[in-house]
Amino acid sequence: MFIYKWPADKENDTGIVGQHSSCDVHGGGISSYADNPPGAGQSLVECLDQALQDVPKERHSGTPLYLGATAGMRLLNLTSPEASANVLAAVTQTLTQYPFDFRGARILSGQDEGVFGWVTANYLLENFIKYGWVGRWFRPRKGTLGAMDLGGASTQITFETASPIEDPTSEVQLRLYGQLYRVYTHSFLCYGRDQVLRRLLASALQAHGFHPCWPRGYSTHVLLRDVYESPCTAAQRPQTFNSSARISLSGRSDPALCRGLISQLFNFSSCRFSRCSFNGIFQPPVAGNFIAFSAFFYTVDFLRTVMGLPVATLQQLEAAVVTVCNQTWSELLARAPGERARLPDYCAGAMFVQQLLSRGYRFDERTFGGVTFQKKAGDTAVGWALGYMLNLTNLIPADPPGLRKGTDFSSWVVLLLLFAAMLLAAFVLLLRQARSAKSPSVI
Repeated sequence: MFIYKWPADKENDTGIVGQHSSCDVHGGGISSYADNPPGAGQSLVECLDQALQDVPKERHSGTPLYLGATAGMRLLNLTSPEASANVLAAVTQTLTQYPFDFRGARILSGQDEGVFGWVTANYLLENFIKYGWVGRWFRPRKGTLGAMDLGGASTQITFETASPIEDPTSEVQLRLYGQLYRVYTHSFLCYGRDQVLRRLLASALQAHGFHPCWPRGYSTHVLLRDVYESPCTAAQRPQTFNSSARISLSGRSDPALCRGLISQLFNFSSCRFSRCSFNGIFQPPVAGNFIAFSAFFYTVDFLRTVMGLPVATLQQLEAAVVTVCNQTWSELLARAPGERARLPDYCAGAMFVQQLLSRGYRFDERTFGGVTFQKKAGDTAVGWALGYMLNLTNLIPADPPGLRKGTDFSSWVVLLLLFAAMLLAAFVLLLRQARSAKSPSVI
């Protein structure tokens, strides 16, 4: 949950919306409550109670409240529209019990998720419009950043391009502050981190009987229901299996086999356009700088901070991935004992990120140099949420905002000229006094 704030009398300005506070909802996303819809609403209570404290009481009724659901709910809506509707109804019932101005809960499309993330990043970094020291808004010349988001069930890439977009379903035109932006965006469902890990688990069970991406010395019992209940593993699901059965699976610390499993997630052979990323999806050449956030950031941050490995180039990233995939369970535990639950999957997550960027999105050494991995811009988290809120509250106008703000520019010029004239007069007066002091007296 994110709480944003801005001056109440300046809603049509820009550069003024900031993150006031945030709260992490415990447990899974609301889509995980398909069999228990009331639990979805209950999972939000702790954060909603915090919002009661964070938002001044006198502003409760005037504070708009929105709920946006993403890829997890898109998947649930595909497999069980009724369960999806029940979950949304349950969270709506909970949200309407609070004194805020609840304005609806809906499932975002993949295109929405990608575009809102792009808007968030460029809004926070003042790439659309900026307030200058002379009291005027101006449009920066540095251009926009591309945005890459890696969530739990999907990944998105969005960037402005001058190249032809051969697939019209991947083109979005936005008019922001009087400027038209033409962006390419695509969302890959089932390519979020959680679903990728689930698909790899299904492949490991079928192909090896062990998990090459898990560290040697680690083993666990896998519940088959957890592996095959997702539509993302439908193609790997056996015709008959005992969903309540548990199978023991151990790690192998084998980077080569791990890379092989992950490569199978991508189809690079089918493309009806002049060029594709993967799975037959058109993508123009990546261009300009990019910001990668969400699980992109957490994965690379682990390599940099916990493993102490450089990742400034694609070659360094690949070497870092091989290093972490060669680690044993005891070696990983020694490095990060506080991350015990996440440690087994860092190899697979890092290998997927490296393959997605280099082979999927086709970054090379030159273009990868323009990618930064960030969690926040300033004090505000980068993600789709802020862009979604800005869109719903009309805080980004289609037309240019007023050019002047505060003191009129002409007033600044007059004040500066007067100040300069006063300095010049004082300098002349001092010069005359100095000359008079040096001149000899005549009697």
